[in-house]
Amino acid sequence: MKKFFQMLSLVLLATSLFTSNLSAQGNPTAVIRTSLGDIQLELLADKAPVSVENFISYAKSGAYDGTIFHRVIPNFMIQGGGFTPDMEKKATREPIPNEAGNGVSNDRGTVAMARTNHPHSATSQFFINTQDNPNLNYTGETDSRAWGYAVFGRVTGGMNVVDDIRSVETTRKPPYSDVPVEAVIIESVEISGE
Repeated sequence: MKKFFQMLSLVLLATSLFTSNLSAQGNPTAVIRTSLGDIQLELLADKAPVSVENFISYAKSGAYDGTIFHRVIPNFMIQGGGFTPDMEKKATREPIPNEAGNGVSNDRGTVAMARTNHPHSATSQFFINTQDNPNLNYTGETDSRAWGYAVFGRVTGGMNVVDDIRSVETTRKPPYSDVPVEAVIIESVEISGE
């Protein structure tokens, strides 16, 4: 009888691992086509459904086409999705709720929603972590810092492009700092597997 329960436990564990792998494989994907190359993403709809739906909606409407990575901090992250090459801020829709408490950490190669000091202020802008940034993780709901930044995707290809972007020369374009000297353009964002 003991062996039966051990075997049953193993079967249940294997089933649960198989199911979680299926849901990860069933997530939508995206390709960010940039002037420096393509970045492939898995969008974590199973972990951050609101953020993923928001990103897909902006991508499908063409809102990201012709925007830039406007903030590049090499040992931190690269941020884009909100400005044109002349640093004009694009119009956005209403902010979305912060899903940072989803258990996914801001590790190198993950994609998260950018926001202001208000926890629930994310709109179109996103960033790709160029290193592990545990200080951006959710630790509670006591204040803006504790809320953290919602990870909604991960780079599955083109991390070399992310590293090329993080290495570009930056300057200050008041009131903005860490702006690439030569614009790194997001030409389009293509979604598949919804």
